[in-house]
Amino acid sequence: MHFYSHTTTLLSAYLEDEYGLKTQSKDYSFQPTRKEFEGNYTLVVFPLSAKAKKKPEDLAKELGDYLQIHSDYVDAYNVVKGFLNITLSLQFWRDSLLSFEDIELHFQHQDNKGKLVLEYSSPNTNKPLHLGHIRNILLGWSLSKIKARCGHKVIKTQIVNDRGVAICKSMLAWKKFADRETPESSGLKGDHLIGKYYVIFDQALSEEYTVWQNTDIAEKVFNEKGEDIKEAFFKKYKNQYFNEYSALGAEVRKMLIDWEQGEPETIALWKQMNSWVYAGFDETYGKLGVDFDKTYYESDTYQLGKKLVDQGLEKQLFYKKADGSVWVDLSDVGMDEKLLLRGDGTSVYITQDLGTARIRHEDFSMHYMTYVVGNEQDYHFKVLFEVLKKLGEPYADGLFHLSYGMVDLPSGKMKSREGNVVDADDLIAEVIATATSSVSERGGMEDFSEEEKAENIRRIALGALKFHLLRVNPRKRMLFNPEESLDMQGHTGPYVQNAYVRIKSILRKVVEDFDADIADYLDVNTEEKELITLMLDYSKVVETSAAEHDPSHLANFLYQLAKTYHRFYHEHHIAKAESIYAKSFRIKLSKAVAAVLEDGMDLLGIAMPERM
Repeated sequence: MHFYSHTTTLLSAYLEDEYGLKTQSKDYSFQPTRKEFEGNYTLVVFPLSAKAKKKPEDLAKELGDYLQIHSDYVDAYNVVKGFLNITLSLQFWRDSLLSFEDIELHFQHQDNKGKLVLEYSSPNTNKPLHLGHIRNILLGWSLSKIKARCGHKVIKTQIVNDRGVAICKSMLAWKKFADRETPESSGLKGDHLIGKYYVIFDQALSEEYTVWQNTDIAEKVFNEKGEDIKEAFFKKYKNQYFNEYSALGAEVRKMLIDWEQGEPETIALWKQMNSWVYAGFDETYGKLGVDFDKTYYESDTYQLGKKLVDQGLEKQLFYKKADGSVWVDLSDVGMDEKLLLRGDGTSVYITQDLGTARIRHEDFSMHYMTYVVGNEQDYHFKVLFEVLKKLGEPYADGLFHLSYGMVDLPSGKMKSREGNVVDADDLIAEVIATATSSVSERGGMEDFSEEEKAENIRRIALGALKFHLLRVNPRKRMLFNPEESLDMQGHTGPYVQNAYVRIKSILRKVVEDFDADIADYLDVNTEEKELITLMLDYSKVVETSAAEHDPSHLANFLYQLAKTYHRFYHEHHIAKAESIYAKSFRIKLSKAVAAVLEDGMDLLGIAMPERM
């Protein structure tokens, strides 16, 4: 039991007996004791004294006396105005250390918080996964583990955007330019091959425009727009060119209509190309160590919301305009009108999301649903959530959009259609190559088999990548630097892993079985207390990460714990400690730190290496 909850339980009972006060945990404000005063923890007594109608100094002394008599964990206290500074006993430090022999015990108070459907990744099938996807995937995977630890039954899902104009662009480019190229014939992963043709389509569209801009039709359009520079027109009105003047654009639209009408040749090509992409996605997911409990496909779900829209019309929650389109008025919640169904009866993006939310509830009867999606979709999800609330969906109050910032390169923003992306597979290969070079320079794995060495290097590399992306608040836009992520001395995953590896190395050298009673260790030092105090906050940090949908709290806690252990290691002997009791205590302390580091990194989706 953490000292906060232990003390709160004692004092709540005392104040109720003596003063008839009903207090809650929020009435007790604890903080580390300031360095200029003696003590470990300080209780701010002012809120309690106001309720008890007693002078803060008097109540603080009264509470200190009570704790010193009734708590084995309070060794001494002093009062400074309305602050009760508490010095903890040796038994507290021993019991706290021993509590980390089973980390799960620190989370036993977690109740069943209900089912949570968590959506992440959700890629398009016209391109491979890239760095932005990796941030999305790692946030979703880590959050799934953190939420599960804190009492949720988590169902991991994705929806694959496997239909639409972008997919048809890749299909048309492959049909026109590929000469039946396949992943096998090209040596490319399936998703890379399709991404190649997405870029080729954009190049072909630019070449087509170069010819078109010298036509009479183009001159007329330029004059109407008042554009003097032809290239500027293409950048500014590219979608208009694609939709109104481009022959390639017309072919793409024809292909989309053929797909929607089930034209056999188009469907066969779509299925073949998507199967290549899915195989490529699965390989990348495997490299990252992530998976899903269920995958939904837009081709199956894009029309599901129509039934919900019809129900909203019947209940007069939505309204129909003269052209037959269906809208919702969200002005009562500070937003505008939103289209839900086109006049021709076809779905829009939000229609699909309405239907997908409903079918997920039919599948899982979840209480909560979290979407991990970039912040460019902030407004979309605000609208979606309000519409689901209007419809009275039973999970509507449990919806959350984990809106994360984009990841930039040192060279600037990524653009998939221009091929200016950090491909996920290339990035993974790069960090593994960099880690391999670093390990080769430092040595330390000479006695490993090649397979063991490769696995350790993979864990170091992926630990660097994952930690670098998770240590930043998800809502912040960030710059990714692969070299910085592998810095052994920086705020990095390898730095945290190194603390764990250092402890494992110490434990391998300590061959004796130490049964010395740590109760005989009478001089617990400042650094040892600091480590135990930090670890006691572990469960609270995990809970905060879960509540705020933010794994960076946990990542930064683990870095601080590793940093504190490195300092302790440099200042105190362990294997050659001053006594067998000190040695036993420090070995148990090191084991506890290693257990917390390993458990916490696992919640981030990071595996620990045995050597570095």
